[in-house]
Amino acid sequence: MKTMVNIALPKGRLGEKTYAMLKAAGFECPAIEESNRKLVFENPEKGVRYFWVKPSDVAIYVERGAADVGIVGKDILLEYKPDVYELLDLGLGKCRMAVAAPKGFKETTGTTLKVATKFPNIAQSYYDSKSRDIDIIKLNGSIEIAPLLGLSHVIVDIVETGGTLRANNLEVCEEIVPISARMIANKAGYKFKYQEINSIRQGLERQREVQQ
Repeated sequence: MKTMVNIALPKGRLGEKTYAMLKAAGFECPAIEESNRKLVFENPEKGVRYFWVKPSDVAIYVERGAADVGIVGKDILLEYKPDVYELLDLGLGKCRMAVAAPKGFKETTGTTLKVATKFPNIAQSYYDSKSRDIDIIKLNGSIEIAPLLGLSHVIVDIVETGGTLRANNLEVCEEIVPISARMIANKAGYKFKYQEINSIRQGLERQREVQQ
């Protein structure tokens, strides 16, 4: 019987796109395509066991060893710095982490910049690199409204098309880092299941090249 590799997939479009790549690479699991409410699916013949988890939880499952590998956005890796191996950039879910502000905003030096964000560690690291004094306001949603109501001067958030920013009279003023989906692995799992995990990585890499 094949060694089973446990794979954490993020719920939603990113997970579905990743599974399509895995299927094309030869790691299909028919049960995952059935209409049901199950969260764990396996194909012993291919040696894979998939499970759906909240995107922000993927890195936790992998770091703790409940999953051998997982697919997670680079933003999660930068924000939480999980102790995992980053194996591959899948080229999916491309966007950017950026600073945005109301159109025409002029930053005043010598004052504390108020920054609203879901990503306090990324924001702090970025402004530390600029030696800029900031006051971080951690929010969980509707980041764009913060500058409009005077809660913050700027926001640090993920920007894909910029449509939401434009709709709220905001614009990108600084780009921090490009973001995309990454394949990560548990460090112990990677050691003990190296061949199996590397085979999956190579399969995904081939599919990425086909799609580019």
